[in-house]
Amino acid sequence: MRQSKLITAVLATLSFANFAHADEPQVLHEELKEAKAPYMEEKQSSSDWTATGNIGVVSDYYFRGISQSWHKPTVQGGMDITHSSGFYAGVWGSGVTPNTYPDANTEIDVYAGFNGTIPAVEKLGYTVGIYGYMYPGGSWKKYRFTGANNPDNSQAQQTPQGGRWDTYEFNAGISYDWISAKLSYTLTDWFGADRKTGWTGSTKGSTYIEINAAYPLPWWDLTLIAHVGALDVNGRLNTDYISSSGQQPSATTERTTPDYTDWKIGLSKAFKIGATEGWNAGVYWVDSSNDSYWSDKGYGGSSFNGSTQTKNLSDGRFVLTLGRTF
Repeated sequence: MRQSKLITAVLATLSFANFAHADEPQVLHEELKEAKAPYMEEKQSSSDWTATGNIGVVSDYYFRGISQSWHKPTVQGGMDITHSSGFYAGVWGSGVTPNTYPDANTEIDVYAGFNGTIPAVEKLGYTVGIYGYMYPGGSWKKYRFTGANNPDNSQAQQTPQGGRWDTYEFNAGISYDWISAKLSYTLTDWFGADRKTGWTGSTKGSTYIEINAAYPLPWWDLTLIAHVGALDVNGRLNTDYISSSGQQPSATTERTTPDYTDWKIGLSKAFKIGATEGWNAGVYWVDSSNDSYWSDKGYGGSSFNGSTQTKNLSDGRFVLTLGRTF
């Protein structure tokens, strides 16, 4: 398991880390909450419970630095409930590519947790929660690989004992004013990766550590968004297993290990359209470091549904978002 230098740096800064109320890796979901419009904050409710919804479109759905939509636009949306005690729960969905998730074209996330503040230090807060990623209809049983060595084997069931892509995480973090840090820890195998699906073993205990910033600028209701994160998967591809299916993974570590560092920086703007509030638009540069595993020549950039298509899912590019919270 590769230990990124960034992980050490992140842990060292945890005590200096404003948290959104849920684990929000998705681009649009994240920006709609991190860059709330000032006029939205004027809404007050006499109830201890508050419900909100969000809907929007993104030019490319990047999750933790990796495209989930095969570099195509998609629609996203969700609903959240919060309680004055700090409890939150919600559901969120997005389109994804069946090239990566065979027989699945939708991701559904469910999450819940608790936010709180630390009275001893003004603006210091914390969060703990559970997050689940689900892909209805998809599983490793549907996995088909088409490579140079097996052009006639696109319909072979290559991981018949594989489980679902669904993944569940525990997360915890702290925040200070507009900066936050968080650790996410997989309670299940990382997106179904285990011995039955061609890995060296169980990938439970994989981690993602991140630092996020949403700094309100003094001009035009703009917010500066910045993010850096590090994925550390507790395992790697079994080259003997993968080679037996006709693939030719490189002997290099990066080709068999999905670990990477990713980053994002950009601007979001809250605005109104006529009398409707809660609109937000953003433009962000998103990129990540592992161009071997996730490239169009690596395992992660391959099509898993029998298609001969490949993509560099980790390449850097601008992502545009437009959405509304209501």
